[in-house]
Amino acid sequence: MQTDHANTLAAFLRDRRTRLDPAAFGFSGRRRTPGLRREEVAQRANISPAWYTWLEQGRGGAPSADVLNRLAGSLMLTDLEREHLFILALGRPPEMRYKPAQGVSPRLQRLLDAFDACPAFIKTATWDVVAWNRAAAIVLTDYGKLPPDQRNILRLVFCNPAIRAKQKNWEGMARFLVGAFRVDAARAGAVKEIADLVDELCEASPDFAAFWRENDVYGPGEGVKHLQHPLLGTFEMEYSAFAVDGRPDLGLLVYNPLDGRVKDRIRSLIAQDCLAEPANGQAVSEKL
Repeated sequence: MQTDHANTLAAFLRDRRTRLDPAAFGFSGRRRTPGLRREEVAQRANISPAWYTWLEQGRGGAPSADVLNRLAGSLMLTDLEREHLFILALGRPPEMRYKPAQGVSPRLQRLLDAFDACPAFIKTATWDVVAWNRAAAIVLTDYGKLPPDQRNILRLVFCNPAIRAKQKNWEGMARFLVGAFRVDAARAGAVKEIADLVDELCEASPDFAAFWRENDVYGPGEGVKHLQHPLLGTFEMEYSAFAVDGRPDLGLLVYNPLDGRVKDRIRSLIAQDCLAEPANGQAVSEKL
């Protein structure tokens, strides 16, 4: 007896197969039905035609992750479709494949800007900051003044004395960041990609090397940040981390100052910054 789960997987495979254009893959000949033939999909995936036929019939057992990846390639599935295929077949998403970030969309930048007096930025799985709002430039770091390769959160925290001086409890904050970074990189499948950065930081900072050897892990989801700011004084901000749907390579971090007077002061500094902005649209923040 076929299960509903198997039938759902079978229907998905059949549907995606019939959407493909045979001519695009070099297959010719008259066809009674649209799309590739089953044996053509099996050939492209390097699996048995009989077994693929069984999968489309709701039988044959659960394919392995390797077979599912080959089927995803054979059927030209998008990342989202590949994830759906794994959930249908195995009840879980596939292992994350790390892809270097290619920047952010204008829509994401508009979202950052909408946070007004709340500093917000978008970081990659290797913790490079790739987009930020004006509040983040004023309260945290003016990332626009830094070369792209220096916009890494860990490089700033462990190698920039000015950033360190802003932290009310630098050691506790830095230890937490290392544990959260370890979790983020593993979730994104970027363990190999961070190796050079980890080696660099271990050599540059004895503190980072010590924290990294502790092998602690922390959930990067939410918490409270204590800041000593040269213009805003000492204050607290709640922060929350969010995944960017459809972009597993990116994460959104939003800080919410708990004191309304601090928010008003941030808005005032943003207004001053806007008045001093040159024609090319780059913010001037020499006062910071």
